[in-house]
Amino acid sequence: MRRIPLATISLRAPPAATRLLAAGLSMLPVLAMAFPAIAQEKPAAPTANTVVMPATPLPYTRFASPEARAQFERMLAETREGKGPNPADVADQRRFYQRYNDDRLAEAERRYPTKVEATRMGEVPVHVVDPQAGAQGDNARRVLINLHGGAFMWGSGSGALVEAVPIAAVSGIRVVTVDYRLAPEHPYPAAVDDVEAVYRALLKQYRAENIGIYGCSAGGMLTAQATARILSRGLPRPGAVGNFCGTGLLFAGDSATLGQLAVGVPPLQSDGGASLPYLRTARADDPVAFPGQSPEMLAKFPPTLFLAGGRDFAVSALSTMQRRLLAAGVEADLVLFDGLWHAFFVYPDLPESQEAYGVIARFFDRHLGRKPR
Repeated sequence: MRRIPLATISLRAPPAATRLLAAGLSMLPVLAMAFPAIAQEKPAAPTANTVVMPATPLPYTRFASPEARAQFERMLAETREGKGPNPADVADQRRFYQRYNDDRLAEAERRYPTKVEATRMGEVPVHVVDPQAGAQGDNARRVLINLHGGAFMWGSGSGALVEAVPIAAVSGIRVVTVDYRLAPEHPYPAAVDDVEAVYRALLKQYRAENIGIYGCSAGGMLTAQATARILSRGLPRPGAVGNFCGTGLLFAGDSATLGQLAVGVPPLQSDGGASLPYLRTARADDPVAFPGQSPEMLAKFPPTLFLAGGRDFAVSALSTMQRRLLAAGVEADLVLFDGLWHAFFVYPDLPESQEAYGVIARFFDRHLGRKPR
């Protein structure tokens, strides 16, 4: 019998994964870390505009690095083996992802030495991450705010630092990573409130055009929300923002199905994340919660970088948000890495991750310090 390579998947989820995902958890660790609560629902009956997809092997892309291929194979194996936390137990999920993030942070610190200090800004706990030699030249007048991923339910501490340490080292800019309050204990807009408090504190030290904000997954969505909150409050606009693997729209479109199938798990729920514990208190017409729905809000946004893997369920939301910003006259870049998965750059040893850090660093170097139009 012909053996299918491990890096080849079928565009139908394995039964074990289907059962677990029906309980609300993607077994692929980085996907579960991001949005387990929107993992799957019972497929809708086909309609006139629905394509019923056959079971089709999907080989892994030839454009990705050997390191990415090897990591993808490891993650597929974990998915098939059913490894992961209890999807009905937030405490167990937090313990699981704490260990997961601790491992990723150890990898980042081996490759990217920095100086880290825990402190508070605006009464919010933060970690200040500096390049090992300190910020030099123009970078001494710049700062980045990082907002971590984790479904708004976990990711503080090491989960935040794994997104901050490489960027501080590569960009040469201080990064303040925010340990915002988490759901379900603290639903929307608690995290937005915390980011606003940190931003106001930093405005006492930095000019607004020298402040950048970025985040991954839930942090990408929170970055868009925080930017909208800053604008709605009449505060000076940040110099630039980065929406990575999440943005100011719910997760929908082709990638919510195709991106999931391409990593061996079932499609996301059709609500796109509205049922997440954090977002259940957000109104659909709230331009701060979902700024991608408001052309008036988008017209005020600073230059924005969108970045994700090609097999990320967030791609449709990111590309739609980018088009809406472009239509509003805002500079917006979109960078996709073929074959890579949701939040892939938490693996700092991947060549694609290192390339992504460079893309992010150059984007902020190009825009921070430039006066708003």
